[in-house]
Amino acid sequence: MLSPERLSLPGPEYLAQRHVLTYMEDAVSQLLENREDISQYGIARFFTEYFNSVRQGTHILFREFSFIQATPHNRASFLRTFWRCFRAVGKNGEMKNALLSVDALLSGRSYYRGDALYYNERQNYLLTVKEYHCLLQLLCPDFPMELTQKAARIVLMDDAMDCLMSFSDFLFAFQIQFYYSEFLESVAAIYQDLLTGKNPNTVIVPTSSSGQHRSRLAPSECSPLDGVEASLFYHCLESLCDRSKYSCPPSALVKEVLSSVQRLTFYGFLMALAKHHGINRALGALPDKGDLLLDPPMDQELEKLLSQVSGLSISTPAGSSGDIANLPTRTSPRISSPWKPLHHRQKVNTESDGSTDETESSEN
Repeated sequence: MLSPERLSLPGPEYLAQRHVLTYMEDAVSQLLENREDISQYGIARFFTEYFNSVRQGTHILFREFSFIQATPHNRASFLRTFWRCFRAVGKNGEMKNALLSVDALLSGRSYYRGDALYYNERQNYLLTVKEYHCLLQLLCPDFPMELTQKAARIVLMDDAMDCLMSFSDFLFAFQIQFYYSEFLESVAAIYQDLLTGKNPNTVIVPTSSSGQHRSRLAPSECSPLDGVEASLFYHCLESLCDRSKYSCPPSALVKEVLSSVQRLTFYGFLMALAKHHGINRALGALPDKGDLLLDPPMDQELEKLLSQVSGLSISTPAGSSGDIANLPTRTSPRISSPWKPLHHRQKVNTESDGSTDETESSEN
């Protein structure tokens, strides 16, 4: 059934708003790349499964960064997938051990209990920015480190990038930085102009991808401790939201964030966005913080996965609570298309092996 919104918009405008051409081009590209394998299944079945995977949000698994950040739906799907795969990081201390064990099974290498015990010694099972980046690379092998560091700075609010962060703190900060990346680039420019007394109305909304950045100084390099006046800051952001063609938080919620203080810093503003329940619900990718560790459907799927490898030996530390069923997997059974993910699995295996080594070396 067509939505009322579809009927109220001209066809080309609706297609552009929903990024239909982006998905059609990607589907045709995959079709041509895997035409020999697809010929035995049929083109109609391929397109059916492709768009089912888009609807379910599994189409971003193991894809290149340029694709996962190409549309708002792709970004929301990636956020949701990252949460569902790695929420056990915040739930218990078994995730690191599970990752090591599964990697050993898939790569043929051997890990012993001592290789993972250091993780259980950490207070509250916190991870560094490099380790969170390794988790992101399990889903997107070429995910840029710069974007992960920007998300970490929202939590840390300084340059101590070797500090530990909880999963929930990092996830909600990462959500704001990843989903609203172009918006935040303009916000940073406006903030800096307010600090230096320039007219913020001269700021140009970025038209390039989020991977390309301005040559301005970071706000933290020139900000006074008291920041900028909140009311003036909101006036500039309201104008930005009106003219921006990229995703922005609802202006009413931005006003709610800024109306509670007289002055604030740039990273103080980003942290307020990350913690705001209304903005999280408006984005719609993640549950509320109280439900962040709950996902019964995924638990059932992971239990099925564990039963499939039950005949293999998995080394776990003594006294584990049995939560290894929450471990993530590189090859999700939810992938609808049987062709494209196969091309990426070899690449992910290679990349993730290197990421694991980098994470372990960061602990030494």
